[in-house]
Amino acid sequence: MDSLIKLLKTNARLTDAELAVMLGKTEKEIADDIKKLENDGVIQGYSAIIDESVIDSNSVYALIELKVTPQSQSGFDEIAKEISQYDEVESVRLMSGGYDISVAVTGGNIRDVSQFVSQKLAAIDAVQSTATHFVLKSYKNNGIIINSSETDERGLVSP
Repeated sequence: MDSLIKLLKTNARLTDAELAVMLGKTEKEIADDIKKLENDGVIQGYSAIIDESVIDSNSVYALIELKVTPQSQSGFDEIAKEISQYDEVESVRLMSGGYDISVAVTGGNIRDVSQFVSQKLAAIDAVQSTATHFVLKSYKNNGIIINSSETDERGLVSP
């Protein structure tokens, strides 16, 4: 199963037939294995890795650190569920270290993200503080190396 999971993480569009050849199994065995992984909750879903900047050059991706007061009955769970409901939110994670919750968001521009933070996240009673970090460039996303034709010319200057 580990080999199957690794292949699916690399390319979830591989057909059962292609996976069967790669793993030396039958298509039915592959289909059964995938169904079992889905039923057991190992595979939570399938998605495409999209470069939003190709669609809209003004779009931005930001990582937001939240310091949060845990709730008496649910700890961080209810706050995380509330934050997860916003359309702008790509992911929400409970963290160890200097902050409690990490929120990844995509916005049409920096102002959209800033308004989301100030009007929605900061307005949640349990949120003590926020720190927003805008992603300037991605080199690898969900295990996929991002192929960029842009050349970084900073290192091309010679004395």
